[in-house]
Amino acid sequence: MNVGFIGLGIMGMPMAANLVRAGFAVTTWNRTPKSLDGAAAAATVDELYARNRVVVLMLRDEEAVDEVLGRGTDRFADLMRDRVTVQMGTFRPAFSRALADDIAAAGGSYVEAPVSGSRGPAAEGTLVAMLAGASDAVDEIAPVIDAMCAQRVMCGEVPAALGMKLAVNTFLITMVTGLAEAFHFAQATGADARVLQQVLDAGPMASVVSRGKSAKLLDGDFSAQAAISDVLKNAALVEDAAVEAGIPHPLMAVCRALFADAATDRPHDDMIAVIAAIARHH
Repeated sequence: MNVGFIGLGIMGMPMAANLVRAGFAVTTWNRTPKSLDGAAAAATVDELYARNRVVVLMLRDEEAVDEVLGRGTDRFADLMRDRVTVQMGTFRPAFSRALADDIAAAGGSYVEAPVSGSRGPAAEGTLVAMLAGASDAVDEIAPVIDAMCAQRVMCGEVPAALGMKLAVNTFLITMVTGLAEAFHFAQATGADARVLQQVLDAGPMASVVSRGKSAKLLDGDFSAQAAISDVLKNAALVEDAAVEAGIPHPLMAVCRALFADAATDRPHDDMIAVIAAIARHH
């Protein structure tokens, strides 16, 4: 199968590389030109869509999607017609719903496929994909998802997959923020942080995330798996969706403020660097 891939960022590059390793004929395009071994590079988005029926989008934000696809122009309809666009970024559910409607009106198909996981799982192919869209389109792109992800979960109609992703992110962001505060608390009260790591790693709350982020804290390794700036964007998406749904979001409001603080001087560090913002409040 030929597959187009747009967006070779911190997640997109390893995901596209896994498609190449799985034997797909991959054509890539990135707003800042990048090359991927084993993949062809299209000169334009139009060329990429012309060469591929299935196109994966892994772009940073909604504005980038609209700009890259030429949404609202005649060019958009020409690109989308008879193509399946797989949108794997994390955006507002309302945006995804409207994009799905526009693509359907242009004669194309749309699958919502956000993923749970960061750069490490993206490289390892152990992401979890949450899917929403018409069953025939989901079935068609299933082999593409399977090459990048260890598991796929069907969530229903668009935008149910993005609603699910924001629920997952609510747990992730509050959990990692709590972990950072636990280590700051230990350090401030004289408890040994390495012993804290041992206790947490051995106990019932241990997870791949907690073990990985604890190790990064103790090693002083803040290289980004999920960057502060990206987590701040996701916290804002969760809060905005909660407001739209008319539900409270007390924990996310606190986390968003802390990540906004951390983003002032550490936007490209890993999300566990939110401990710096917690320390400033102390």
